[in-house]
Amino acid sequence: MSILAQHKYPLSSKHHVYTCLSPCLRTRVHCLATTTTTTTTTKSRPNLDQLVIEPQLNPSQTLVTSPPSRPILNDPSLRSTWAHRAWVASGCTTVMISLAKSIMGAAESHMWLEPILASLVGYILADLGSGVYHWGIDNYGSASTPIFGAQIDAFQGHHKWPWTITRRQFANNLHALARAVTFTVLPMDLASNDPIFLAFAGVCSGCIMFSQQFHAWAHTTKSRLPALVIALQDMGLLVSRSQHADHHRSPYNNNYCIVSGVWNEFLDKQQVFEALEMILFFKLGVRPRSWSEPSSDWTEEIETSSQIAAH
Repeated sequence: MSILAQHKYPLSSKHHVYTCLSPCLRTRVHCLATTTTTTTTTKSRPNLDQLVIEPQLNPSQTLVTSPPSRPILNDPSLRSTWAHRAWVASGCTTVMISLAKSIMGAAESHMWLEPILASLVGYILADLGSGVYHWGIDNYGSASTPIFGAQIDAFQGHHKWPWTITRRQFANNLHALARAVTFTVLPMDLASNDPIFLAFAGVCSGCIMFSQQFHAWAHTTKSRLPALVIALQDMGLLVSRSQHADHHRSPYNNNYCIVSGVWNEFLDKQQVFEALEMILFFKLGVRPRSWSEPSSDWTEEIETSSQIAAH
């Protein structure tokens, strides 16, 4: 006889039922009934001391996760395709149209200060935007998330094997952001002739598109970087290697900005992302990954000697 124990017979203090969140378990409770024979017919009474609890796995609710596979040498997924190159060319053309129209408009109107200031604002806000986006895909969603799933999956693997970003070919690394820039900024370029707006749009979108390259340089050793890149990192105009290294150390919840990193100190000291996480949790009930104890998926695995030698 199967029953739901919580509805029929409350268990005494010596009976315990353990539950598990993942995978989900169903519990079947068997009552071994005994019957007493008297002069009158009596109903069977279940013996509470003989309750048997059998956990049953519900296959439909099992959470199956497969760990990301370790990158291999000459991994085809790190190479650029012609489609990648076409999108990067399209994104660069979009940025150049913005800047060219801005320069021409500024020259015709003899107005230079405002476009320059707008460019500076675009550069600063691009760093903030890269941090917000980086925080979002680091903490929410999965590989199955629409539109952003591929980048979420890539960034999760990046925490496990951060050196792979230095192995990605240029267009492979930038094509997703270049495609987004093309779709969003190109219509603005065609619709506007305002040199101030175009200066802002060109610099901001350009920095966002190349943020993944700045990110890759932050993982590259000095010996493999051009002198100009090292100088820009040391000046704080590009995110530095030492600053971004803190993002890959426990608790993995800081230094998200990857253009210049100028916003990192402010955002971390003011706990801006922690506040956003609390808002999302209380409004939507969604927990960010940064609230969990770092697992093996976050533990960095360094390159093997054979991989370094091959490169």
